[in-house]
Amino acid sequence: MADPKGFLKYPRQGAKRRPVELRVRDWKEVYEPIAKADVALQAARCMDCGIPFCHNGCPLGNVIPEWNDLVYRDMWREASAKLHSTNNFPEFTGRLCPAPCEAACVLGIGDNPVSIELVEKEIAERAWSMNWLEPIVAEVSTSRRVAVVGSGPAGLAAAQQLTRAGHRVVVFERADKAGGLLRYGIPEFKMQKEVLDRRIDQMIKEGTEFRCSTTVGEEISAEYLRENFDAVVLTVGSTVTRDLAIQGREATGVYQAMQYLPLANRLALSEIDRSPIDAKGKHVVIIGGGDTGADCLGTAHRQGAASVVQFEILDQPPTSRPANTPWPTWPMVLRTSSAHEEGGERRFSVNTERFEADSQGRLVGLVTHRVEQQVSEAGVRFSKVEGSEATVPCELVLLALGFVGPERGRFLEELGVEFDQRGNIMTDANWMTKAEGVFAAGDARRGQSLIVWAIAEGRSVASAVDRFLMGKTDLPSPLNTDSRALTA
Repeated sequence: MADPKGFLKYPRQGAKRRPVELRVRDWKEVYEPIAKADVALQAARCMDCGIPFCHNGCPLGNVIPEWNDLVYRDMWREASAKLHSTNNFPEFTGRLCPAPCEAACVLGIGDNPVSIELVEKEIAERAWSMNWLEPIVAEVSTSRRVAVVGSGPAGLAAAQQLTRAGHRVVVFERADKAGGLLRYGIPEFKMQKEVLDRRIDQMIKEGTEFRCSTTVGEEISAEYLRENFDAVVLTVGSTVTRDLAIQGREATGVYQAMQYLPLANRLALSEIDRSPIDAKGKHVVIIGGGDTGADCLGTAHRQGAASVVQFEILDQPPTSRPANTPWPTWPMVLRTSSAHEEGGERRFSVNTERFEADSQGRLVGLVTHRVEQQVSEAGVRFSKVEGSEATVPCELVLLALGFVGPERGRFLEELGVEFDQRGNIMTDANWMTKAEGVFAAGDARRGQSLIVWAIAEGRSVASAVDRFLMGKTDLPSPLNTDSRALTA
């Protein structure tokens, strides 16, 4: 296994980031290049641990020790083949995944875990630079037609797998370009869109058809899908945002993060000349402490905000793994993104009471109070700390409070799908909805989640669709859907 003493000889090195003062001036990715030899040393830290818990930590089941060993041995092409055997888009996950595999790394019990995500990204980038990732065109066409509704990571993974199996796949996307939140939700500084475009170009050459600027339920009806396709895969995402229904919510200057980020992305890509929601010169408050909030933070920095404060209602997490999230579970620790390095203030245990506006209805501030958090078997409860009220002046508030489920368009009712108690599209163990031949995967089925889960769901639903159409399948299914608890 690579260098059997590598973990004793080499310290962990993660992806290096460009200096803050330089990167906030542009929209390019925050990462600096890393030498191939340095990547090999990081791969050498992979232990001969006997039971690689990283496999279990990764929803895709990536065979991480194997491609670490190949990188260490300078067998990069073989490493790429091994990596792509379980992951359609390692260049996406290598940039955007929070790496649950690293949280489950055995080395992480007593040392810093292996830099799995770094190695993954570098394998993918080397494969692209060496032109190893040629389109894989099916040798035999099945003549079966499959519609995929939504072109986020789950839809792209399902479409690529089914196209390579020989089916005729059409991906419907209501935006003007494919990619879903990968294109307009993820800021350019986290993943430049040329990374997405080259993969979509590969899919087109393989035979996948993309119909963008096409809203199913408007330009395309449910009846059209049933009449023209043998199977339908719903990967529409979880796009209904959680709101904050408090006094003053209607003030001009209070926006959802997903109103703000797509416009900022389009501006960064020169698709529009100006954005109606701009942080330049403004005092900005972001409500929500997750990844979307951090994306807003980095975007506001690049737009020239006068100040940025990010609120989180939960208590500040510890900096090291707490006892209630032991290895190999996902640790509830304080995480610092590239955006947090760039400035701004984080405030924990804060609740917003109301927004304040001037006589013209324009936001001028918000009133907050501190909360105390109580955790029990029933869940988390918050109580107000009396006398802790404070007014925070601001002209722009961005709500990054997460998502509550897929949009319930008329076409879903016409297809005959049903929803679970959480508001997500309900499927059986074979990924099929209540409607025969209609399948669902990704955030629309499991709720707001990680990109690695979306790709795993896309690969799994592709296997189920192929079996439905052909009676059998050779496509892998990384997720066990015999129990919803395993994928919920």
